[in-house]
Amino acid sequence: MSRTRMLIGAALAIGLIAAIVWALRPEPLAVDLAEVQRGPMQVTLSAEGITRVRDPYVITAPIAGTTIRSPVQVGDNVVGGETVVAVLQPVAPELMDARTRAQAEAAISEAEAGVTVARTNLDRAASALEHAQREFIRGEGLALAGTIPQRMLDDLTAALDQARQNMASAEAELSLRLATLRRAEAQLVGPDTLSLLNGEANECCVQLRAPLSGVVLDVTDRNARQVIAGTPLVTIGDITDLEIELDLLSTDALRIRPGTAALITRWGGEGTLEARVRRVEPAAFTRVSALGIEEQRVRVQLDLLAPPERFEGLGEKFRVHVDLIVWESADVLHLPHGALFRDGEGWAVFRVENGSARLTPITPGHRGATQVEVLAGLDEGAMVVLFPPNALADGTHIKPR
Repeated sequence: MSRTRMLIGAALAIGLIAAIVWALRPEPLAVDLAEVQRGPMQVTLSAEGITRVRDPYVITAPIAGTTIRSPVQVGDNVVGGETVVAVLQPVAPELMDARTRAQAEAAISEAEAGVTVARTNLDRAASALEHAQREFIRGEGLALAGTIPQRMLDDLTAALDQARQNMASAEAELSLRLATLRRAEAQLVGPDTLSLLNGEANECCVQLRAPLSGVVLDVTDRNARQVIAGTPLVTIGDITDLEIELDLLSTDALRIRPGTAALITRWGGEGTLEARVRRVEPAAFTRVSALGIEEQRVRVQLDLLAPPERFEGLGEKFRVHVDLIVWESADVLHLPHGALFRDGEGWAVFRVENGSARLTPITPGHRGATQVEVLAGLDEGAMVVLFPPNALADGTHIKPR
């Protein structure tokens, strides 16, 4: 009986000790887990870009003049060689003060008097020519009859030639006086004498037509104004032929080459658009960031590979998000960024082994937006701790959160 009691007491003691040990055993730490997987992976460089119409045409004023109110607006469709996009008319004369007008009116009176004198001289020359012609005809008949000598006929011929020259001189003088009168009258032309007929350009105006079919992207100023030669008036382009321009830090631009593939996301439409880098400019420029830091930036141009119907509605200077694919592989071992942390000079993760976290050094490779390539240290299917807390150490008991 005493032996039975001893066995029962020993069993109760062992149970009590086990209960105490179990009660004092630390609670497993709840953590998030992720699996090391094998599959495709990309390393991308993200940036904000702006759409631009490729090869826009800026129509400028070929001569100095006054533009009428623009016949087109931004967004209008134009047909190459047909649609009038701008009209230039001569610059309106300046207004004259009282003294200048009086001088101009006096010049007209002077010119009119000169015309009168020229007409009188012309009439005198015409009479003299008519008289010389009659004298020559009479003398020619007498010379044939032998009544007058040949010398007198030569004198009559010379007089006729002189009368003809005087007539030509008088006609030229009248033309000169008439031109002087017109010039004097032109001095009185004021801005009120120049107008447009029914709102359209008259024959003196220059009509500029669209050089190609497309859409009006910009009108410098819709109002009538004076312009000099070379002043931009209208910008036209093909809205279906878009490119994308972005600027990268010079250190990031070194990773980009012409032909690099890119994906256009968050552009406002459905799906993702494919693009390709066409040019990386060789010269950088300085830009001050929002934090006041000077940055060296490089412009990069991309071609949209998607058909125009895929990005219908996308226009000039629209903002888009660009993911440049710097590196990609169809089969690579990778794990999430959140599992990786620094361990001395290298990198490590906490691998799950029999319910405990084991510190495992690894060799990372390429780094993507959310994944890191694993070159050595882990096998496919291994479970690792995501975002390991400070309380986690090698050998700590863990449980999935």
